[in-house]
Amino acid sequence: MRKQKGFSLIELLIVVAIILIIAAIAIPSLLRSRMLANQSAAASTIRTINTAQVTYLTTYPLQGYAPTLIALGPGAGGVNSCPAAGPTNAAACLIDGVLGFANPTPKQGYMYLITPLAGAVPLPLTDYIVAAAPLSAGTTGSIDYCSRSDLVIKSNGPPPAAAPVATQALCDGYAAIQN
Repeated sequence: MRKQKGFSLIELLIVVAIILIIAAIAIPSLLRSRMLANQSAAASTIRTINTAQVTYLTTYPLQGYAPTLIALGPGAGGVNSCPAAGPTNAAACLIDGVLGFANPTPKQGYMYLITPLAGAVPLPLTDYIVAAAPLSAGTTGSIDYCSRSDLVIKSNGPPPAAAPVATQALCDGYAAIQN
């Protein structure tokens, strides 16, 4: 009788089955962890935008708050560069170029938007809404966030809205998050 080398087909099938069972258990937890990380990043980004808005208001008091993410970021000129002449009210360079490239703009599974509130024009802009909504509800996040010039971050969900909130009434209807 000859001695066989290697594994039998049944042994290989058992190993593959065990790997598939472990993957079936681990993948949903991984996706949930990623969604929770996106939600935490969204709340943190809203806080960052609020801080940038206060800095903008202090730096450009005749303008008031920034009307868009572009004005808080490097401006329409580019993602990675501030104006060569230095920051201006149209390109304050207070937030990164990924977030400040467009209004609205996607980042880390969420869409962010700054909306100047009606009645705040002419300048100075005295109130705004900054909001974040998941790009894919249930996959990238399940909670909406918003904040106004009172700097209180509020959340709503699940289920989240289809787009970031742009009205005072909707944002005021959200619940304040606990720090």
